[in-house]
Amino acid sequence: MHWRLMRGALAYTIGVSFGLGVSSLIAQPTFAQSASEYRQLGLSYRDQGRYDDAIAALQKAVALEPDSQSGRVLLGWTQHKAGQNTQATETLLQGFYRDLFDVPTLNALGIVYLVSDQLPNAIAAHTWAATLKPDNEIAYYNLSLAFERIGQYDWAIVAAKEAAKLEPSNPHPPVAEAIAHWGNRDTTLAQQAYQQAIDLDGRYSDAAFLDYLNEAGFSAEQIQTAKQVLTSR
Repeated sequence: MHWRLMRGALAYTIGVSFGLGVSSLIAQPTFAQSASEYRQLGLSYRDQGRYDDAIAALQKAVALEPDSQSGRVLLGWTQHKAGQNTQATETLLQGFYRDLFDVPTLNALGIVYLVSDQLPNAIAAHTWAATLKPDNEIAYYNLSLAFERIGQYDWAIVAAKEAAKLEPSNPHPPVAEAIAHWGNRDTTLAQQAYQQAIDLDGRYSDAAFLDYLNEAGFSAEQIQTAKQVLTSR
């Protein structure tokens, strides 16, 4: 029998003996050896909401395979999901310095900067990402949110329209465009853009549903503006 299978059988026997049960054993894998296995373990923990365990596993993966750019992005994004944006920034910056042209690193770093309210940095990261990959809807969408926050409404509208063109089924860019028009005091265009979001997803006609937009990079103020656009219709 392969030694890993032997270890698995032993773990199962011990687990049953101590009343842990099969589900507990499945939820706590113990056989990670390679960087790839630690990444899979980290993802498993993250899916369970066990962020500390996920981060520890992903840090081990980075240590074992420091040249893996995607491994650093995965760690940084998980730190961001756990609310550890300072640590996420450090991780993603390390990845950026290793490869100045990696678009997933720039996308993730730009989002972390955006939610941390470091808007000039967010704009710089996403602008570079869009330059490297012109069909990068993530970059344009987040540029729209960043430009809106600094009062550059025309730029925000242009970026939102580009994001909507690249990902026409996503209701977030039309909402981003709507709040930018609202900032320009153009109520009609704001309402028209917002209607596009409703046409894509009827839930956007419910003001309470808009609180979810904080998970899409909207600030509290931007969510409130979106609600104002909705109720003005």
